[in-house]
Order: sequence, then C-alpha cells, then structure tokens
Amino acid sequence: MADHPPGAPADSLFWRLVRLARPLRESRLLADAFGVAMFLMALALRFAVDSVLPPGFPFLTFFPAVILTTFFCGLRPGITCAVLSTLAAWFFFIGPASNMELTGQALMALGFFVVIAFIDITLIHFTFGAADKLRAEQAVTARLYESQRTMFQELQHRVANNMQFVAALLTLQKRKVTDDPSQAINALDEARARLDTIARIHRRLYAPERLDMPTGQFLRELCCDLITASGGQAITCQVEAPDLPLNVTQLTTLSMLVAEIVTNSLKHAFEPGRPGEIAITVSPRGHGRYEIAIADDGRGMPEELDSARSRGLGMRIIQGLATQLGGEAQFSARPVPERGTRVRVQFAVLA
Repeated sequence: MADHPPGAPADSLFWRLVRLARPLRESRLLADAFGVAMFLMALALRFAVDSVLPPGFPFLTFFPAVILTTFFCGLRPGITCAVLSTLAAWFFFIGPASNMELTGQALMALGFFVVIAFIDITLIHFTFGAADKLRAEQAVTARLYESQRTMFQELQHRVANNMQFVAALLTLQKRKVTDDPSQAINALDEARARLDTIARIHRRLYAPERLDMPTGQFLRELCCDLITASGGQAITCQVEAPDLPLNVTQLTTLSMLVAEIVTNSLKHAFEPGRPGEIAITVSPRGHGRYEIAIADDGRGMPEELDSARSRGLGMRIIQGLATQLGGEAQFSARPVPERGTRVRVQFAVLA
C-alpha cells in the first residue's frame, strides 16, 4: 500500500523520505545507534571547522544532527542527540571561554539551543504522528473498500445462483403439477415456503452484525425461525456445533440444507399439537471434514421409503444441496429406544 495520501504525488520528496525513515524508526537499536552516530559526526565536524568559525557559533553543526535524527529515528533518539549536543557544546565550545562557569551569556546560549531544538523535535514528532495517522486511515479505507468489493461480488454471484435455484424449483413444481393438476395450489405453497426460507437465510447471512456469529448460534437461530414460521410452538431445537471457518457460499448451502431437513421434520415427523425435539450436531470427521447430523424424535420414516431413489422434491433438494457440500445425505431410523429419523451429511470445510 502506498505511504502517501490520495491525490499526493507518489514520488514527492516528503513521502520518499518517510519511507526511507521507516526501517530506522521501527528498530530501536538502529535508531539509537543512528542518533549517537549523528551526534559524533556533528561533534567531529564542529571541531573541524572551529578554527575558521568566528566566536558565537557553538551549536552550528548540532542543529542539523538533532533535526535529522528526530526525522529519521523518532522522538527518543532525537532527544538523546539534543541532550548530548547541549552537553558537548557547553563542555568543548562554551565552557572554556567562561572558565567552565555557567555565566549569564553561557546560559542564554544554552537556553537558545534547547528552545530551538525542542521546537524542531516537537514539530517533526507531530508531523510524523500525523503521517502515521494518515497511513492508518488509508489502511482502514483500503480494507473497507476491499471488503465491500468482495461482498458485492459475492452478493451478485449469490443472487445469480439463487435465481437459477428458483428457476429449477419452479421447473420441478411444474412437473409435479403436470402429473397431477389438482396439486397446483400445494405446489405453489411449497415453492413459496422454500423461497421464504431462502430469503430468511439471506437476511441472516448478509446482516453485518451476524457475519462473525458462531456457527452453532447461527444454526440455532435459523432452526428457531423455521419452527416459529411453521407454528410448531411445542417443538424445541438443540444445536451442538463448533465454530466452523465457513465462507459465505458454504454457510449458505449448509443453511439451506438444514432448513430443508428441519422443514421436512416439521411437516411430517410430529403429530399436531404434540411436543417434539429436533437435534442438530456437527462433529469433526478427520482433517478439514465434518459431519452434520439432524435428528428428530417424531414418527419416523415409512419402511417403504427409499431415500436414495425417492422422487420427492424435498429429497431431491436435500441430495442436491448435500452434493454441493461434497457429500451425500444418508437417512436412517434412530436406534431403539429412541424414535424418529436421523439425516447425516459429511462435508469439507474449504476456507
């Protein structure tokens, strides 16, 4: 990422110097060593030109050293260089003229250097503070832009996929109506219910406050929404799931799979008005793989039903969603003494 603000020339001298100073400012050892080296160079240069300078310029070479040290190394090395320069100027160039006594003239000269050095250090320090704040704001802006761009692309992709899903759903319902025209109203009701489920899932997925919600909490709230929408107040939902690193596409597919299975249980598993329970469990199954099991304690599947060959719309949707997750839905009766049906799907986390 660039170190200059939007609209500023990328090769401006100031920002090139800022980039050049960064390695020194980020290393405390290098910064301190640079500050001491600048002081020694200023002291040596002052001794070298002492014979050609008129009296009254004890700090001539120390000002640039303090300014350069503060600019390239930061506040602490700049202060260190200023203190060393003050002591050296008094000891070598002011003290001998006053027999090492702090006269009024010597104090005035020292005070003048300290004030000017303090102003220089303060200005440079706040300039770099403003530059650091500007870089941080640029980084936040860039991350927000990238996040919004990614979410927009994902939303566009998801809308296109959902339109295809709706078209396929209506095609399946059309076939059902063709076989039995008397089922037209039921077919439209089923299509409307599934579209409402998709809308419910997407309201959850794209709500900003839910993007970082734990997987278990997300599935629990989804299941409760489905139960409430079905009017099954006597049905409860239990969810046990680790927090999975799912991307939006995987979470959408998994949510639609859970919604379809739970909806089937709510429609077919429980007697009207009778209490019941739906349990959702996600368990690890090797590296990067998990199994989701959705079980109810309802009446169970009919013995004559072959889930693998069933032409029912719900079964076909469940198998299709399981395939998108890289697995296959397996239906089975819960072991005695439990009742009901259990559906298992293994899937891989691709995040």
